[in-house]
Amino acid sequence: MAKKKTDYHIHPLIAYCQAVIDNIPAKTGKTIAQWMAILKKSGKEANYRAFLKGEYNLGATTGAILADLALGKTKDYTNPKTYLSEASGYIEKMYQGKEALRPIHDALVDLVLSLGKDVRICPCQTIVPVYRDHVFAQIKPTTKTRVDFSLALKNSKKNPVKRLIDTGGLAKGDRLTHRFALVSIKEIDAEVKSWVQMAYDLNPPKE
Repeated sequence: MAKKKTDYHIHPLIAYCQAVIDNIPAKTGKTIAQWMAILKKSGKEANYRAFLKGEYNLGATTGAILADLALGKTKDYTNPKTYLSEASGYIEKMYQGKEALRPIHDALVDLVLSLGKDVRICPCQTIVPVYRDHVFAQIKPTTKTRVDFSLALKNSKKNPVKRLIDTGGLAKGDRLTHRFALVSIKEIDAEVKSWVQMAYDLNPPKE
């Protein structure tokens, strides 16, 4: 059976990195092309980042992105079109050898999309984060028999049910604090739906 097409959204990291790149000329007084020429001339290919920090006092993020641009390593994480064209491939690779779990994944995608029009699904290579402004859920085929469905429940006043596992995220300062370990599509029941609704409601977009 053909898999249903899902419209994915640009991962926030992609948008952030692209914004950094767009702002480099104004922030540094040099164009990207000028920085590429400087790096090539430097002969410091093994440590461009340290060179940019030491010689030009560039911040870590700007230096890292310029270094990766010079080394041709930014295609996957700075180009929105490239990311969107490859997002479906991330999902397919994620479930290779775990095909039995794909119905669980697809049902969870349908569930989170039903929560509101502002829900954004932004696949990475091993996880599928779900955002409003910030991540409030995550889908991950952790083993060949289990999908972990993690939720951001930091400010929940409700006591977690037994099957909702504390990930230790709250203590570590992670946004995702609890997870359901799902081994069949039947386990995506009213209880799971109520908790993901809570995660959605607890993480509204900025005013």
